[in-house]
Amino acid sequence: MTECSLTNIGSCIVEQLFESLLRLLNLQIIPLMNLIESLLIQPVNIDLFLSLWTIIIYMLSLFYGILLLVAGVRFTVSGYSPEQREKAKKSLTNIIIMMILIQISFFLYSLSLEIFSSLTAAIFNMIDNSFFYITLDGLTNIGLELSLSFIYVAVLIVMIIFLVLRYICVAFGVIFFPIGIFFYFFEPLHSYGKLIINYLLTIMSLPFFYVLIFLVSSMLLDVGIFGNFKIILMIGSFCLVIVSTLLLILFVAVKAALTIAGPVSKITKLVGSLA
Repeated sequence: MTECSLTNIGSCIVEQLFESLLRLLNLQIIPLMNLIESLLIQPVNIDLFLSLWTIIIYMLSLFYGILLLVAGVRFTVSGYSPEQREKAKKSLTNIIIMMILIQISFFLYSLSLEIFSSLTAAIFNMIDNSFFYITLDGLTNIGLELSLSFIYVAVLIVMIIFLVLRYICVAFGVIFFPIGIFFYFFEPLHSYGKLIINYLLTIMSLPFFYVLIFLVSSMLLDVGIFGNFKIILMIGSFCLVIVSTLLLILFVAVKAALTIAGPVSKITKLVGSLA
């Protein structure tokens, strides 16, 4: 900022007013963006659910003996059939792998969160920090930013709501992760386990894809035509993230419904045939 003196008092007053207006416009944006940044790049704290995870592991461990017994019986009665013995060996191997993965599921879940958080932070640091704030550079931008700043604040608030809900889902996910692993290796429930694991991995990785959208949007500012509409690009990038999340939620809900509908329809047909 230029040092004020008698020789430049006019321009100095204008500059001071400009800086004051800029600080005023960003006054609400700064805390919102700080919260968004924290929710994006900080790993979700799952330690609060360690006791619940322990209870789930204890409940699942009650089935270990039954599954091992069934696999042992299948191996014993397979006789001289190489095919049946191979299936029994594969079943026993899967049970052992399942037991190991379930017992270390808390560590695996925490490690996955750390990896995604590190990748997200690395991409986020590549984004020009000024992209998220009102800068009032250029006549076109000044008019648009003054008129659309309240809309931008509203979009940021909606974004925070989505990120908080995602944070809660990921935190609770550590409880369902071992259940998903158990279902995945238990043939009758394999599709449910796959659905749970895919869902948890998806919501864990969301911030990484969010910051990729922000990075691409910030890079578009270097293109002349986009540089004159910075505030629209800022709002558009957040809206794209929100709409993409809504579509993903809809897709997961439909997929879950279809996964559940298959076995239910079979049971309904079976009951109908017996009636």
